[in-house]
Amino acid sequence: MRSRRIQVVIAALAVIGSTMVATPAAQAMPPDPDLSVTSVTLGRTSVAVSGMNLYPVPVTLKASYPPSSPPDAHKVLSVVLRRSGGVGPINLIVAGDLVRTVGTAQNGTWTGSLKVPSTANGTFKVSGVVEFDSYTGDDGSKPGPTPFDGPSIAIRGVHIPKIGVSVVPRVVPFNAAYQVRAAIYDSATGKAYGTRILLQVVRSNLCAEYDAGSRYTNTAGLLVTNFAGVGGDVNHCVRVRGKYVDQLAFHFYPLRPGVVSAAPVKTSAPVGEVVLVNGSVKGGYFPTPRPVTLQRLYSTGWRGVSSATVRQSGRITLAAPPAPAGSITYRAYLPTFGHYQAGASKTFVIRGT
Repeated sequence: MRSRRIQVVIAALAVIGSTMVATPAAQAMPPDPDLSVTSVTLGRTSVAVSGMNLYPVPVTLKASYPPSSPPDAHKVLSVVLRRSGGVGPINLIVAGDLVRTVGTAQNGTWTGSLKVPSTANGTFKVSGVVEFDSYTGDDGSKPGPTPFDGPSIAIRGVHIPKIGVSVVPRVVPFNAAYQVRAAIYDSATGKAYGTRILLQVVRSNLCAEYDAGSRYTNTAGLLVTNFAGVGGDVNHCVRVRGKYVDQLAFHFYPLRPGVVSAAPVKTSAPVGEVVLVNGSVKGGYFPTPRPVTLQRLYSTGWRGVSSATVRQSGRITLAAPPAPAGSITYRAYLPTFGHYQAGASKTFVIRGT
């Protein structure tokens, strides 16, 4: 009976109808010119991983630094593997904290393990080596990976975890508090794993931070996070953090209402005169122009008569066509745009005289 209740709860957490967003690629930094990689050896050519488990694969790295490097320097290196085949939720895994166990920095051997998650389903290939775990060097303070064409590993992920998200309320009013309800479950069965799992549910720059703080779900795989109303128009994410990179992540924006106000500069004009309509749209800045339409009410319904885009300030200016004699009813209309819902202003009348 309890299993049935868990399934019902997870099914209720349908993925919200928000805009899925890809995390911007980090700015690649030049590799360390002093690092020379001789070989990378993986202890297995294939593995099978189930659910939330991690499969340890031995990694041996041989590399060298110039004679000018102190012999006891560069004690920890990492190997970067990127997806080369198959389909899965992640495209990057890292064998981090490889410790030098033989030799010196000038000619050494570093060993450790690659912890393989089931979400890495597919084929991954060694693509580079970097000191510590700065696999991108995206903070600008460390070099990026030294490219190396290394071996591949075939990963068969089964019972791969999946994240479902719902936001309450479904469309979040501006400046209103809201909840994010996240669920993690077995994509093969649709059921919870029955254990408490660490999730990060955060927003804005914390979606790119290494450790933004994780909390445990309940045994049904559910975690509820409350957010204040300020700052809701930013990227949100639910992450399963690995030691170096995410094992799984889901990025989204909460849905927002379409809120627009508009009024003509004058409510009557001589027949044939164009009347400007000014207004504003509520919401954040849009790097892609957001359209807005002036609609006129006909006997058959609303019909667009002019259009414009929302300025960076949120202001809009539309043009009502040359007025005919009599009173004409208009409104400003916002179509659905990204995570913003459609909306319309109050109606207003322009009278042709």
